[in-house]
Amino acid sequence: MPQDAFINPETARRLCQISRECGRQLGLLINRRGEIQKVIVGDAHQIFIPELGRARGGSSRFRGLRLVLTHLRGEGITKDNLTDLALLRLDAVIALQAQDDGLPGPLESAHLLPPTGDGGAMWEIEKRPSVHGWDSNFLSWIQDLETQFAAALSGIEVEGRERTVLIGVASKGKKEGLLSIAELERLAHTAGLHVVDRMLQSRSRPDARSFVGKGKLDEALLRCMHLGADVLIFDGELSPSQLRNIATDTALKVLDRTQLILDIFAIRAQTREGKLQVELAQLRYRRPRLAMMPTAMSRLTGGIGGRGPGETKLEINRRRADERLKRIEKQLSKLGKDRALRRQRRKRVGLPMVSIVGYTNAGKSTLLNRMTRSSVDAEDKLFATLDPTSRRMRFPRDREVILTDTVGFIRELPKELVQAFRSTLEEVVEADLLLHVIDSTSKEAVAHCDAVEKVLLDLGVDSVSRILVLNKMDALSSEDRTEVELLFKGFSCSAVTGEGLLPLMEAIETKLFQDQIRTPSGPNKNPTL
Repeated sequence: MPQDAFINPETARRLCQISRECGRQLGLLINRRGEIQKVIVGDAHQIFIPELGRARGGSSRFRGLRLVLTHLRGEGITKDNLTDLALLRLDAVIALQAQDDGLPGPLESAHLLPPTGDGGAMWEIEKRPSVHGWDSNFLSWIQDLETQFAAALSGIEVEGRERTVLIGVASKGKKEGLLSIAELERLAHTAGLHVVDRMLQSRSRPDARSFVGKGKLDEALLRCMHLGADVLIFDGELSPSQLRNIATDTALKVLDRTQLILDIFAIRAQTREGKLQVELAQLRYRRPRLAMMPTAMSRLTGGIGGRGPGETKLEINRRRADERLKRIEKQLSKLGKDRALRRQRRKRVGLPMVSIVGYTNAGKSTLLNRMTRSSVDAEDKLFATLDPTSRRMRFPRDREVILTDTVGFIRELPKELVQAFRSTLEEVVEADLLLHVIDSTSKEAVAHCDAVEKVLLDLGVDSVSRILVLNKMDALSSEDRTEVELLFKGFSCSAVTGEGLLPLMEAIETKLFQDQIRTPSGPNKNPTL
């Protein structure tokens, strides 16, 4: 064929004639030199493309092959044709209508569109009445299309960050699903990933095999291929079988919400205890998923002189994981005893303990810094603080308390983390008073408050006295501030500016020392900030 032709009339006429004579769809794979690489014979409904080998390098480059095929029943470009176009990264797909007389009729052509980053269309379909008069230069057209892809991908590329697609199931309603996947996007951003698309499927419960339906999973794979993403993150916890099935079907890096949170904790952990706690949680999560490792993990590894087949690699890995779990649990038990001794010493001194709890990124560390004049690291990121930090806070009546900043909570906090951080969370269990910090600027403040209360209930501290702190009030308008104050019965303040902290500290003092406080004869002093 001529190099610069999409399909010439002679080839189209011969292809349609043979297709009509044998009653089967025929396909041609043509390279950019005009050479026909493969002739594919299908059945009356579809063709099956054989293995094509490795694609040309670069996410902006196509395979260098276009598919020309015949249709016998007047159908246009099918979903299967579009799937082949995207997954195989073909230059184009051209469907010819083989008429009853064997002559080519109308045709449709499809090609991929450059990614826009806003969930736009992946392909474009054009209709033509006849193969005659198609004078476009194919080589110039495909080179221009690859140039557009390169420019589009560079425009949404973020250096050093993996591109990822998020996918979730809205089993509790679309609104709840959108809020949950928005939080998942923040988690992905905190983990250093670049989110290029979000997908949500409405169904009563996740699919037992692949979390989402097969069609949605295929669509997600197409989006990943189109946008150059190599990570697929699910908004939920995948079972070992689901993780294996999805990884096999997509050949992508697959993560779930739990693993993403564990990765963030691994990045944030600084102290020895924090690193051990994160490693313990990761081992507990990964151990039942060792079976999804490649088949090489099950090869027999009997040594020289050993009797019987010996252990499989999978069994060895599980045994090593169990041994490591026991060692970490022993080390954490010792660290937990040390922490308990420190708490007992504080109790003997007679200092009340106040723990700051709340949803992640609610401003707990900033509040600790403001109230104790400290300089604890505080960032506008999820889980910026993992290790508890304790500071003394002095009141004007020569009274002191121990103020402790704790790890932030989140919806569906992985049970592995709760178990691993048990010794750390005992700071909350032993507290005399809890400051529940709420991000008043969040649209999900009520849901976040409920999530924190659920974790506190699981820890058995639901009976401990607490004070609601409505933080970040400086970022609200007067109308929104009034609405939040009516919704929550708490103390409005701003940890950044210090606004509203004096009444809060007076309330803390009253809660802790109410039996000792008497109304002074002179003017009441304000707590020292």
